[in-house]
Amino acid sequence: MEYFVYCRDRSGTWELRLELTEDHWSFMDRYAEEMIARGPTLTPDGERTTGSMHIVDLPDSAAAREFAFEEPNYKAGVYGEVLIHRWRNVLGRTMWEFEGERAGYQRFLILAHGEPSKADDSLDGAHREYLDGDYADRLIAYGPLLSEDGHEWTGTAILVELPDRSTAEAMMANDPHTKNGSYKDIEIHPWQFGGRSSS
Repeated sequence: MEYFVYCRDRSGTWELRLELTEDHWSFMDRYAEEMIARGPTLTPDGERTTGSMHIVDLPDSAAAREFAFEEPNYKAGVYGEVLIHRWRNVLGRTMWEFEGERAGYQRFLILAHGEPSKADDSLDGAHREYLDGDYADRLIAYGPLLSEDGHEWTGTAILVELPDRSTAEAMMANDPHTKNGSYKDIEIHPWQFGGRSSS
């Protein structure tokens, strides 16, 4: 089962996060084979982190909670909020298989929170056709956010590389789910690939 985990940093914990970098990486090393995507969200200037995002394949919800709440940053108080959702890997690949990197482009985590009362399964095909048609070579990973049992649609998570934030905003403004009013709010975070440096 694939899980999307996003942890928002608590204000004033930047230095603590830096101190825990190796502990965080060592913990994540245990999940290297299960990892689909990972990385920090950033302030607009890219200088500091605002959170940590992981998409990981785990056996069940208990394993997902262990992944989120046994992580060193969480246990030390770096995070103020933790979001855990079931997720479906529409592209069927990891972020390391993305081959479309372009110089000067920026990477974003787009977290679109769904309004379940306005969910419309008939839009799923149009949503995928829209993203795959206009943004196919820009998508790093994307898929629906789901309830714990995997049956209820609760939104969308997209990792994408685009020229700038305004392009990301335009992409979401024209999403069929947005036009239907299916999203109650949309977050667009600067984001970068995470993990140990290859050097």
